[in-house]
Amino acid sequence: MSALKLLWVPVLLCLTHAWLCHGACVEVDSDTEAVSGHGFKMGCISCKMRGEVPASATVDWWFMAKGESEFSHIYSYAEMTGYIMDDRFDERLAWNGSKKTEDVQDGSIYILNVTFNDTGTYRCFFDRLLVFTNYEHRTNATKFINLNVVGKATRGMASILSEIMMYVSIIGLQLWLVVEMVYCYRKIAAAGEEALRESEAEYLAITSESKDNCAGPKKVSSRKLDALSITNGLLRHPHQLSVKPQGRCFDLCVQL
Repeated sequence: MSALKLLWVPVLLCLTHAWLCHGACVEVDSDTEAVSGHGFKMGCISCKMRGEVPASATVDWWFMAKGESEFSHIYSYAEMTGYIMDDRFDERLAWNGSKKTEDVQDGSIYILNVTFNDTGTYRCFFDRLLVFTNYEHRTNATKFINLNVVGKATRGMASILSEIMMYVSIIGLQLWLVVEMVYCYRKIAAAGEEALRESEAEYLAITSESKDNCAGPKKVSSRKLDALSITNGLLRHPHQLSVKPQGRCFDLCVQL
């Protein structure tokens, strides 16, 4: 009972302190190929260097179409509200980043119904304010994404190689498992046969010894008794001698 109570202690501690856990932030590059007529997530992540410091951030997106030379402001996100700034993306942009917080680290947006006119360079700009005990510090980060719009989705070489390696690994592990099972089976079978041979040899040796020592009641001839009586001086009446088996040994009893 005491061991069970000790086992519940770490479980209860984990449950009571689960609210202290926070997800880690990892900066991952966005995809760069979109399919015409489909939706596309434009990823932009900027992680804080010190997660324990309170902060607030705004995110602005800019777009320079293919053939243009200047960026146009297309989207702004501040105080948990998004605003579309360019008529070309009217009702086609949606916020897909950090939600229900002003401490934004994921500034991704989602483009609805992608067209070939969306091909070009996108710029994501983070403006972050870090709030320390005695002062505030402002930082910013900029990321660029070159988007290419195609009519049909194509698979990258990395995806193809990953799938091939996955199947090779699965087949290799199965073959290794079969080899190990055959090896173990043969080893166990050989050990079992050797044990059977040893048991059979031991059984035969015990049986042979038993036959030699435990053949049952024997009659001793008077000639042998005379020799025994002369040699040992123990037997005076040979005709009254009998042999009684006692396990593997025999006792000579003389009825005087």
